[in-house]
Amino acid sequence: MLQNNLLLRAAKGEHVERAPVWVMRQAGRILPEYRAIREKLSGFKELVTTPELVCEVTLQPVDILGVDAAIIFSDILVIPEAMGLDYEMIEKKGPWFPKTIQTAADIDLLQTDGVTERLDYVKKGITITKAELNGRVPLIGFAGAPWTIFSYMIEGSGSKTFSKAKKMLYTQPELSHRLLSKITAATIQYLHMQIEAGADIVQIFDSWAGILDQDLYAQFGIPYLQRISQAIKQVPTIVFAKGAYFSMEDLATLDCDVLGLDWATSIEDFKAVVKNDKTLQGNLDPCVLYADESVIKKKTAEMMKRFEGQRHIVNLGHGVYPDTDWRKVKYFVDLIKENNF
Repeated sequence: MLQNNLLLRAAKGEHVERAPVWVMRQAGRILPEYRAIREKLSGFKELVTTPELVCEVTLQPVDILGVDAAIIFSDILVIPEAMGLDYEMIEKKGPWFPKTIQTAADIDLLQTDGVTERLDYVKKGITITKAELNGRVPLIGFAGAPWTIFSYMIEGSGSKTFSKAKKMLYTQPELSHRLLSKITAATIQYLHMQIEAGADIVQIFDSWAGILDQDLYAQFGIPYLQRISQAIKQVPTIVFAKGAYFSMEDLATLDCDVLGLDWATSIEDFKAVVKNDKTLQGNLDPCVLYADESVIKKKTAEMMKRFEGQRHIVNLGHGVYPDTDWRKVKYFVDLIKENNF
């Protein structure tokens, strides 16, 4: 039994004494304890694939920041790697794929069978973490959305425009759907594995949703998010489609429990569309946490006022930035927990 189940109750629309709070990218470079572990390792991927270390860094924000949930430490790009497309994590630059998907033959080579076996290190990390959490707070599992994974597999790295990925949508739509379908099938298997290992709730990160327009997202984004939402019924699901304010109505039709809002999204507009049928998550600008405590308190109070009357999970509108003072993050978390805003 969970000692603190606020997140799960809020996700399901049940009564909560206060809104739960967690922070995207809460386990990471803002914490000195995390940096101390990273300094001893060969690189990011060594950490991701070592279950005991995954457990340690997943628990750090629970112990240090006092958040209402842990999120398993991993990376969205483990899925393309498990499908046969290896990636490297370049320090201070981000992910890079030595080989990208360019042809139908490349897609044919991608494997969906055996994905969960190749991601057994994630399963072990979740199992160990659940045992160490000992019911203190829920554990969040996650995966990247098909469109976002597709973008990296075509582009080979991050991009300002993702023009290569978008080019494929326009010039080879059938091929694009084939790749998105394969990614979706692998992702559903992966999320089921996480749930079986102990994840209490899962989040789908569509980091590059805002690169598309409403028409393209309706064709190449929403249908695959819906397949995942309909396949995951054992635990609540969160969909965070960053920048997709143009698709509020489409997102509201998803069979998920929670919709994440980025900081540029109108809370009032989303409230009007979902009509409290879903929980909303977010959406303080991460840059607010660079400010002094009086500004953080003021901006937090303004955000909470705007969410009034709405099912709500408190979070940032994107991941916390690595140069943020962890004490400012804890101050934000404490404001919510103490209802002091």
